Amino acid sequence: MLISEYLALRNQISVTTGNTQVQPGGRVNAAEGSGQEGTFARALQEKLAEKQGVEFSKHAMQRVEERSIDLSRDDTLDRLNRGVELAAGKGSSETLVLVGRNAFVVSVKNNKVITTLSDNELQGNVFTNIDSTVIV
Repeated sequence: MLISEYLALRNQISVTTGNTQVQPGGRVNAAEGSGQEGTFARALQEKLAEKQGVEFSKHAMQRVEERSIDLSRDDTLDRLNRGVELAAGKGSSETLVLVGRNAFVVSVKNNKVITTLSDNELQGNVFTNIDSTVIV
């Protein structure tokens, strides 16, 4: 996804705050009574799912935004998917995928990114509860 697509999508989506419940058919009922449909995170998740196989958890999406990780740079998503496929081929269930200067902890069995770290957060960290590491 190009950053221009990301920004265009972000500007088109209204963000609903408060407690929301998703109804069948994708309708969102906000506890605050705003009546807004959809959220930025859900729309971004759907757009990412179109472009690649791996999904991002809500926590991972928050980390991507907080840490300004550019998923469109250097074919990051393609490389991430390739890393997950390699881990799945070896029978991994939880893996650390290093893509360029970013790290992604991925549930291979659920095909979902659990969390992300940028390059300046990698040093001095210990990654636990993983059974493999893939460098792509």
